Amino acid sequence: MSRLLICLLLFFSSASVFAVEVTNLYQDTLKVADKSRDARLAASREALLNVLVKVSGDTSADQNPTAKERTKDISDYMLKFEYDEKADGTLNLVVKFEANKINALIKDLNLPLWGTRRPLVAIWLAIEDNWRRELVTQESYPQLEQLIYDKTGRRGLPVVVPLLDLEDRAIVGIPEVWGNFSDPVERASSRYSAERSITARMYKQQDSETWVLDWRFTNDELFESNRLVGDKQQIVADMVDSLAGGLALEYAIDPTMIGQLATATFHLKGITNFVDIEFAKRRLESLSVVTQAQIAVRTPDSVQFVVNHTGSMNDFRKALELDSAFKAYQNPRDFYQVVNNDELEYQWQGL
Repeated sequence: MSRLLICLLLFFSSASVFAVEVTNLYQDTLKVADKSRDARLAASREALLNVLVKVSGDTSADQNPTAKERTKDISDYMLKFEYDEKADGTLNLVVKFEANKINALIKDLNLPLWGTRRPLVAIWLAIEDNWRRELVTQESYPQLEQLIYDKTGRRGLPVVVPLLDLEDRAIVGIPEVWGNFSDPVERASSRYSAERSITARMYKQQDSETWVLDWRFTNDELFESNRLVGDKQQIVADMVDSLAGGLALEYAIDPTMIGQLATATFHLKGITNFVDIEFAKRRLESLSVVTQAQIAVRTPDSVQFVVNHTGSMNDFRKALELDSAFKAYQNPRDFYQVVNNDELEYQWQGL
């Protein structure tokens, strides 16, 4: 996802946005030497493998022997292709695939399925070089910042590297990121409508040119649980892979559940007119796990939907967590909030 798209998203969205709709999940862009058929076929086959990694969240999906075999029938999956020629003479091939066919292939390969609505992650990265510490921004470390956007784009993970302008600096500085002080980092990240935040610190090993990168989610306890050692750019790329892989494990549908259909009763409170009901129905059906939503019962201030979905009830809940239009209902009269795993009661937040 481009920085321009992230900025537009932040401009037009409220602070309650929890996820980003990844619009280019089923396409890939690769550099090609020319417009020959051989070059196009080779790049298209590589693109298919890259898309499998993006859609499944599995870093090893492109190494799957069956997946490689399926690339021989590349035309079965392609929607269209086009060339993008840059001013410097670089030639790129943009390949778009049919989502339904890719999802079916994901199922055949027994891979997880990660929907298009994914959490926006704020990445706060501090670097110590020659005893000087700085935070990565477009101005301080433009190549590393671009690497983060390029790599996360390859993984279909929406991220934002904070601007670190006066508004950010009023809340967060290098010590807060270096020490992973969660509260100020999360407050600063809320400006970007980030669902998750990570802090990372990178430094050289003593008496060595080898770099160390420690990173963690702000709600984790230990930096050292995610430690990477090696070349500066490589360990940043490895961090993105680890980050994307971890989120995929959290949000993707288990491969054993992809083909299983289930029905759930979904209670939505705080909805009073037909326009919002229709919006809510369409919003439900836009979730990657939902195949159909039908109105069953309507009262003056609530609606009950019967929802057909794939995966487990937990997969359904995780999809709902990433949508700001729905919020788990909490009865203000209950002193203790008890979650009933068999019920889905939510409050309509509007669009």
